[in-house]
Amino acid sequence: MKKSEAPDAKSPSELIDGRVEELGDWRGEMLARLRALVKEADPEVVEAWKWRGVPTWEHDGILCTGETYKAAVKMTFAKGASLDDPAGLFNASLDGNVRRAIDFHEGDKLDEKALKALIRAAVALNTTKPRRG
Repeated sequence: MKKSEAPDAKSPSELIDGRVEELGDWRGEMLARLRALVKEADPEVVEAWKWRGVPTWEHDGILCTGETYKAAVKMTFAKGASLDDPAGLFNASLDGNVRRAIDFHEGDKLDEKALKALIRAAVALNTTKPRRG
């Protein structure tokens, strides 16, 4: 079914808006702030809704996701293992060969400058590496 055939179908951006609102606590606020930082770092980013409910940001492939859990908001970078992280933001999924993640907990202070630099590095990695297909 095409989107035009389903008037009640929501766009990925609307679904992410809904998730932020549905959470209604610090996790929603954190997800909204992370989303804003992704958009500031990469104005050309495309929002997606994958795996039945995971906010995802893409630019020539997946950059990162914003998963929400009871005690954390997890920002997973699809190719995080290939990114330099001079500020040491990655604190989860450190033993994988490809992904890296940052777990944010209630009350955590964001290093917005370092996070935007990491997002820009992810964009650069996606746009400079030859894609297979």
